[in-house]
Amino acid sequence: MADLRLKGVGKSYGAVEVLKDIDLDIGTGELVVFVGPSGCGKSTLLRMIAGLEKITAGTLDIDGVAMNDVPPAQRGIAMVFQSYALYPHMSVRDNMAFSLKIARKTRAEIDAAVEKAARMLQLEPYLDRLPKALSGGQRQRVAIGRAIVRDPKVYLFDEPLSNLDAALRVATRIEIAQLKEAMPQSTMIYVTHDQVEAMTLADRIVVLADKRIAQAGPPLELYQRPMTEFVAQFIGSPAMNLLAGEIAEAGEVTRLRLPEGGGTIAADIPTRPDDVGRKVNVGIRPEDMVATDGDDYAYEGRVEIVEALGEVTQLYFERSRPEHDPVIAKLPGVHTGLRGEAVRMTADPARVHLFAEGRSLLWR
Repeated sequence: MADLRLKGVGKSYGAVEVLKDIDLDIGTGELVVFVGPSGCGKSTLLRMIAGLEKITAGTLDIDGVAMNDVPPAQRGIAMVFQSYALYPHMSVRDNMAFSLKIARKTRAEIDAAVEKAARMLQLEPYLDRLPKALSGGQRQRVAIGRAIVRDPKVYLFDEPLSNLDAALRVATRIEIAQLKEAMPQSTMIYVTHDQVEAMTLADRIVVLADKRIAQAGPPLELYQRPMTEFVAQFIGSPAMNLLAGEIAEAGEVTRLRLPEGGGTIAADIPTRPDDVGRKVNVGIRPEDMVATDGDDYAYEGRVEIVEALGEVTQLYFERSRPEHDPVIAKLPGVHTGLRGEAVRMTADPARVHLFAEGRSLLWR
């Protein structure tokens, strides 16, 4: 449908700078998800693309045409908000057809567009109902259908599932994924705070932090090869454990010493001879922690809390210092009798991450 390019884009409210130096290319047919902590500017960036917020620096191009000063209605964009914003006195059919009526489309064009969108979203049985007779998930599908009938160049989704309960969120997320499969040439930008939505829906994830893009890439790249400690801890739940350590032996495989509650462990990350003695943070995801009785281990501590979830058991270890986050292990299956016990944990060297001054040694 459309290529979209952001070049040096920034946003300020007077002296308060919210976003700066945003460079991003989004290709036709991509579904790109913006994530980041609250207040990082992800919804503001989406609204700038829509034309609802003024761009104060840089340029926005859609299909090679500058859009900075183009009114929202002329950008070829449709937006789905967190709030359904349906007209309560109109049927589903009339809600979906409203924008086409305003655009003075013919009755035949309107009916064809509404029927096509309703069929795609499985809304055909509900076309004559009022919004109050629909579930939350059905109302959100109507809001999406209202965007589809306009046949826009770019679809923008601003936390569309936030108002749904857990079961409806899963069902609607699957429907959005199916919708993307049915519209392979549609360019979509999606804002969410839900990591599961981001990881399952996105072709690429854009992580925003400190007014900038912290990292952008395919979901598994961000999970497996985070560039910074921030991205490493933001992607994944529970967050990655960071353990203080130092490089004991350098080479293609690095040996690490972890003095605070740990022993020694290997990492499949190449380092140089002058890295020996360098202070690093050793990152291990909770799901990559493995119990061990051996002398090579990353952490040893007393289990304070056990969360038995059935498919996994999460162990929370006592904090070594009050200001430290607890070390968490996520073990597959059911594990009983571990509360209060001292347990040693290790990890496969291929699953160990190294950070120095906040950046991954893989990316230097």
